[in-house]
Parts: sequence; C-alpha cells; structure tokens
Amino acid sequence: MRALLTSSGVKNDSIREALVDLLGKPIAESNALFIPTGLHPFPGGPGMAWETICGKRSSLLCGLGWKSLGILELSVLPSIETDTWMPTVRDADALLFGGGDPLFLANWMRRSGLTDLLPTLRSEAVYVGVSAGSIAATSTFVETFVDPPRSSDGPLKTENVVFATPEGDLDRILVTGQGAGLVDFGVIPHFEHPWHLDASVANAEKWAARIPAPTYAIDDDTAIKVVDGAVDIISEGHWKLFQL
Repeated sequence: MRALLTSSGVKNDSIREALVDLLGKPIAESNALFIPTGLHPFPGGPGMAWETICGKRSSLLCGLGWKSLGILELSVLPSIETDTWMPTVRDADALLFGGGDPLFLANWMRRSGLTDLLPTLRSEAVYVGVSAGSIAATSTFVETFVDPPRSSDGPLKTENVVFATPEGDLDRILVTGQGAGLVDFGVIPHFEHPWHLDASVANAEKWAARIPAPTYAIDDDTAIKVVDGAVDIISEGHWKLFQL
C-alpha cells in the first residue's frame, strides 16, 4: 500500500499531482473511502465530519472530485460482519484518514481490524492522511494534550512538558501512542502554524526527541509520499527532518 501523509490535506497543486501519481489515474476515476473517526472526541465532531465530507473545511480531502466517496466509520465495524465491509475497503483506490485525535483513531484502527488489514491491501491502494490520520500511520507517535486523554487501550505513557511560545509557556501532556506501523518514521503536522504553537521549530524538536525513529515535521503545504518504503517530500512550504 502507498501513502500520502499531509498536515492539512491536498492544499496545493504539488500535493494534488503527487496524489494522482500514486493513484495511477485521475481522481475523477478513483473510488475513495473517508474515515472520520478521529474527529469524534472533539466538541462538534459530527459537524466537523460533515463539513469535511462536503469539502467545506480547510483540510481538502473529500471535495477533490472523486468518482465515488463512501464513509467508513471504524467504531461500528466490530459490530458488523467482516464480510460486509472488508470487500469495500479492498476495492477502494484511496482510504482518506481525517484529522482529530490520533490516539482515538489508532485505537479504533486496531479494534476494528483495519490495522491488520492495511498491509494486505493491493499495492496500488493509497493511504491518504490528514494530521492525526498521518500520525496514526506511524509505528510510534507522540501527541500533546491539555488534559489527560481517556484510553480504552490500556495504560498510556505520559509526560509533562513545557513548550515555549511568544505568548508564554504552554503546559502540555505528551502522550506516546502506537500507530499502524505503515511507515518507519514519525510525523509532526502543522509545523510552524500560528494556531499550533507547540509545533514550532524548538517545540517540534521536543516532540521528535520522544519518537524512536526519524521524524518529519511538515507544514500545511507539505506532504510525505511513500512508495515501497521510499520517501519523497512534496512541498511548497516548510518541513524539517529530525534524525535520531
């Protein structure tokens, strides 16, 4: 399976061209499934999911002109016969993993069986991640929280960290999570974004130091393209690689 990991979706022509290249055909001839699961832990999550599906949010993902677009809600899959939903996943040209809470998303990827299914999908299928969707594709990730997150997946490794910002220090809880292991590097989205102060250059370095793999910090105009383990950075913005 191929991957296109983004911070905020298909934000520019370069990322769009990379997606088309991965698909091997125009978007208008490709079938996609959108996974909104990561949005549910947030207030207004259902509305954010609907806006994403309609293409009204800034994270360009669903409104790209797909031939068909379906919804794959991971939290309901354990209550459905596998033979009902698995063929739809296998037939999809692209799986679109929306943003939100990567811990929640990664948890439901495992519980639904999707994590185990991903490596068996055809090589032409494309995993497209946005923010948390990109983070969940990695083996080990770190995310910041103001309050300790709830987990139905066992104890979490947490650490109190102070991030420096122009407005003063930010007290955050760094939580280490386990992703799908689709790629062998870490991802920090929203690099140097004014609304994500804990992803500044200095603070992203603190994130990366907790990830046991090379880690890419990417801004909203950057994507990571992965084919057979080979990494290609697609960028009209800024990014930084933190080595081990």
